[in-house]
Amino acid sequence: MQLVIISGRSGSGKSIALQALEDIGYYAIDNLPAMLLGSLVDELRDQGDRAHLAVSIDARNLPGALERLPSLLDELRQRKIDFQVIYLTTDARILLERYSATRRRHPLTRDSEMTLEEAINKEEETLEDIRDIADLLIDTSRLSVHDLRRRITDQVAHQRRDKLTLTLESFGYKRGVPLDADLVFDVRCLPNPYWDPTLRQFNGRDAEIAAFLSSYPIVHAMSDDILAWLERWLPAYQNSQRSYMTIAIGCTGGQHRSVYMVEKLAERLATRMGDVQLRHRELGLHYTLSEQPAPPLVSSTPTNERQETS
Repeated sequence: MQLVIISGRSGSGKSIALQALEDIGYYAIDNLPAMLLGSLVDELRDQGDRAHLAVSIDARNLPGALERLPSLLDELRQRKIDFQVIYLTTDARILLERYSATRRRHPLTRDSEMTLEEAINKEEETLEDIRDIADLLIDTSRLSVHDLRRRITDQVAHQRRDKLTLTLESFGYKRGVPLDADLVFDVRCLPNPYWDPTLRQFNGRDAEIAAFLSSYPIVHAMSDDILAWLERWLPAYQNSQRSYMTIAIGCTGGQHRSVYMVEKLAERLATRMGDVQLRHRELGLHYTLSEQPAPPLVSSTPTNERQETS
């Protein structure tokens, strides 16, 4: 039996994640009382047509039930139940905008005098223990519905428990560090193609930027150092039963240096670890590096935003 537990902040996309799993054959249950999890597993584990189960457990539960969830999961682990906990989070400011736009009530404001902002902060505090034990943290702040569904399908449903799922992500510091990053490397010390007007329109996947950056020894040195660190320590993370690892590489705007570095590191790691997932946050791209070529650049970022400092 394969069990996926979806949790996280209200408004972060838990229903979408659950629906994505349901669409590929999981038996999905929203807002499951945590205390019923063990009984549900017992009921379904021997039914071949319900071998895949996905449930949502979040702040709508009774507080006492959430406090007991870590111990309930320990019991499942002792019984050799294969499960993974996925936690979805979103920047609090974006949650405020989403609730204001939809005019929906936050679950914690229905029976209290809390403001929306207070409810959002209280919920994060309530779910802190679940977040700490999650196998995978997904920041949905800048993900579309389709992006989230694809990530759930690619990372969660197809994840092998005996294999580390490795994701390399480029980002721009001007829009903040990805909340779901496990390791972060800063490449803003490298030469910046942005200051060459003839290169500004390109991104780190283009040959023009690759030629510019590869001409500097410092770029090769940093790539070699990051790769050596990852090759030294990724096996230790995997041996500690880690299922997912997201490595974020950042420059100023997330268009040139970080994109180039992610591409180069992914190429070299794929020869040792197999498929590597790539995400270029500011370019709106997400794909897996394998024997298939990367997809053509289709940016969701307006042209004027792509002219920002990289």
